Amino acid sequence: VAPVIGTLIWQLMLRSGVGIIDKFLNVLGIYGMQWGASSKTAMLTVVMIDVWVNCPFVIILVLAGIQSLPKSPFESAKIDGANAWQQYTKITLPYMLFVTGPYLLTSFIGNINNFNVIFLLTQGKPLSLDLAGNAGYTDLLITWLYKMTVSDTNYKIAAVIGILVFIITVIINLVVYNLM
Repeated sequence: VAPVIGTLIWQLMLRSGVGIIDKFLNVLGIYGMQWGASSKTAMLTVVMIDVWVNCPFVIILVLAGIQSLPKSPFESAKIDGANAWQQYTKITLPYMLFVTGPYLLTSFIGNINNFNVIFLLTQGKPLSLDLAGNAGYTDLLITWLYKMTVSDTNYKIAAVIGILVFIITVIINLVVYNLM
């Protein structure tokens, strides 16, 4: 399921009073669950749904990586007397990091720019009175910048923050890519 469609389905299922999850909880005796009302439940809901949306791809990636591991290093390690932990740390883990490393870099950038889940589920709510620019408890940088440009029309600060985030992510990605 595409992430946007999956997020919209979760939004319908979590809708207070009419969503299927709310009705199921009512049958269990749990009434009035407000998924986006408090900062704790809103953030927990966003994280759970983001994990649910992205988990299938990660599982397929890890499964493909495990299936592509060569057998000869493991056979050599057994002959040399390596135990299971040594085989894991010296053979399996480096191979898997080689396979999953590019995904980790792209998911780092993707989570900074994870606009869909936040905006479709909570719109950044509940709002925080302590944060500037109409920011809410579940806002990420990208949704906060969106709010700053749409509602506050604070283009200058939004542009500066966007450029700084770009520079920081490029530096982090170049360092991590060179380490891989």
